[in-house]
Amino acid sequence: MNQIKTGLAAFVRRRPETWIAVGYFAFYLASFFLLERITEPRFIIHSALDDLIPFCEWGIIPYASWYLLLVGGPVFFLLKDKGDYLRLCFIMFVGMTICLALYVVLPTGLDLRQPIPRDNLLCKAVELLRSIDTPTNVCPSIHVSSTVAVGIVTVRSRLFDRHAWFKILMVIECLAVCWSTLALQQHSVWDVAAGAALSFALMPIAWKLWPQTK
Repeated sequence: MNQIKTGLAAFVRRRPETWIAVGYFAFYLASFFLLERITEPRFIIHSALDDLIPFCEWGIIPYASWYLLLVGGPVFFLLKDKGDYLRLCFIMFVGMTICLALYVVLPTGLDLRQPIPRDNLLCKAVELLRSIDTPTNVCPSIHVSSTVAVGIVTVRSRLFDRHAWFKILMVIECLAVCWSTLALQQHSVWDVAAGAALSFALMPIAWKLWPQTK
């Protein structure tokens, strides 16, 4: 245990930018659960397109993979490329902060959720998700904005210039996560569009602050 602590301390000394992600995730988790308790939706988000998207419990698989992206993305780029890491932190964390601020100023909610139509393991996982993640604070979607942030940095990273297949897989993964938020009735089309637009709007600023070397 002491060796692990010593190793982690040495790692952080070599890469002090580690604290950006560690500190922000602590702030985000505290803010998210606080807002879940104190905010009441004043604006219900709905699109006619939402009514055309059928519930699909298989969406829980890509939906859950978001947690891997959320942690794995920053960790990977922290280890491999400081510039990509800082760009990702900017797009992801500034985007998440804007979302949290909007949830306070414009509390949003959903009325999309219907009774889960089947009884199987995946549906039980969806029930658990719904019990934890209430249909409040939905627009823009943090699930989508942070997913798109990882996708943007991965596709633009020089680390994968010779691995186009990985960039394609990442695009597919991002699309699957975005679809899953709709298929599980966790978000409206408007939430997804706003979350994606937010990350794309922050993208040029990130590359302006930390230009990519040729």
